[in-house]
Amino acid sequence: MRKDAPPTDAPHQDAPPTDAPLADTPPTDTAPAKPAPASVAAPPSTSTSTSTHTRPRHPAPPSSPPTDPALSTDPALSTDPAPPTTSASHTPRSARSPRSMAAPSRDSELRRTFPPLPPRDGDRFAESWWGNAWVGALEQGALDVKRLERGRGYAGQGHVDAITVTPGLVLAYVQGSRPRPYRVQVRLRTLDDTDWDRFLDAAADRPGHIAALLDKEMPQSLAECGVPLLPGPGDLEPRCSCPDRGHPCKHAAALCYQTARLLDADPFVLLLLRGRGERDLLDALSRLNATRAARAAQDRGPAPLPGVRAAQVLVSRALTPLPAPLLPPAHPEQPPAYPAAPGGPDPFALDQLATDAAARAHALLVTGRDPVGQLTFWQDAVRLAAARPGAGLTAGTRALYASLAAAAGRTPSELARAVAAWRQGGPEGLAVLEEPWDPPAGRFDRARPLLLAADLPAFRPRRNHLTHPQGHVQLRLGRDGLWYAYESEPGHDDWWPRGTPDLDPVGALTGLGLPGDP
Repeated sequence: MRKDAPPTDAPHQDAPPTDAPLADTPPTDTAPAKPAPASVAAPPSTSTSTSTHTRPRHPAPPSSPPTDPALSTDPALSTDPAPPTTSASHTPRSARSPRSMAAPSRDSELRRTFPPLPPRDGDRFAESWWGNAWVGALEQGALDVKRLERGRGYAGQGHVDAITVTPGLVLAYVQGSRPRPYRVQVRLRTLDDTDWDRFLDAAADRPGHIAALLDKEMPQSLAECGVPLLPGPGDLEPRCSCPDRGHPCKHAAALCYQTARLLDADPFVLLLLRGRGERDLLDALSRLNATRAARAAQDRGPAPLPGVRAAQVLVSRALTPLPAPLLPPAHPEQPPAYPAAPGGPDPFALDQLATDAAARAHALLVTGRDPVGQLTFWQDAVRLAAARPGAGLTAGTRALYASLAAAAGRTPSELARAVAAWRQGGPEGLAVLEEPWDPPAGRFDRARPLLLAADLPAFRPRRNHLTHPQGHVQLRLGRDGLWYAYESEPGHDDWWPRGTPDLDPVGALTGLGLPGDP
């Protein structure tokens, strides 16, 4: 910090400087002039440049930002993206103004570019403890509180453009009160190999440290492992191309506050500032863990192999017979009662599922087969609904039908019809309801003469269906050879299973009642 720097926030601090331009500064609106070499650059108090930076009459930004001769000789700045090199006679002035350092195509393991952060309200720029530690280092090392307040305002209003982070350096353009933005950098000392070895050993000592880093968290125990990971007061070295020589100026303070937001979201940004990229760091941790595991396995030595003598193996021995299997229980037991709890599952649904599971386990134990295991999701939903007593008129049954139908992608009405078919003939009855087919000649062709012989009218055939001429009774032939009876309101194609399946079509109609039949 310069000893003759003004201690307060002077009103002219955003005025364009008279320093020599950077080597990568684009041409101005006037005739281009050859930049002076860094070795003969004039001091900041005077100007020896032959190019004149004229202030525009309109609010359009000028062609290049003001720069500091001290920054032009900094080798770290050679990684910044160069501004456009198009001709000044064909390119608008606003298009030639270097408003951003963003160059994502140039990013690498040791260079990361972050887009401009959106404006935010309030004075808190970090939520994590390490982000607040960065802000604390900035504020404790500042010499002027007013510059910090104006820097917080600049950061909160989104005056900081894209931020580029490299080992030991943070770069960005910051828009001040003048149209031309200022180039700002914040330096931080990188760690040496000894510090990094100590940090890697501390991270590998606890598996939780690596997990926390992968989860974008910085464990406090890892940051306090004896390595100066977080900056302290005076560790941050800000520089700005504005004429204000405060420590820091409001533009550098704005960049520091926005950097705290980056650290808050990703602690690997702090590790990159200290000199290591994320991939390189994780690879080093992986190699260290593998080395430690291999060394531990080598220290333990090979475990003794168990064995027996060959003579003992060849000796004939009579094995003890296995005990006889226990007899299966006569019937599955009833499950315990499940209490109802607010916001918990339906106790009746739990009871039904437990009872069904016990019945299936008992059948598998006795017969060695589980017929339910071959059912589809829809068939199993119909089976569960059919096991519920009643016809779906109670509130509990309606709720069960609604949940099962929604899970199967059907309507409660479709589920109720399928339940009636399941109760009529099980899986085959459900197939008769939902899967029409073309039966071969034989049993289906002999059904109509049998119906006529029983003084019934001539039924109309269609696929495996025989329909009464009045349209209120129907017979369906299943693939199992049984006839299934259905009823509907006359004139409506709304068929519901009725009665008991029978090998005889006349027998399947017994008990249905056919009023008006001749």
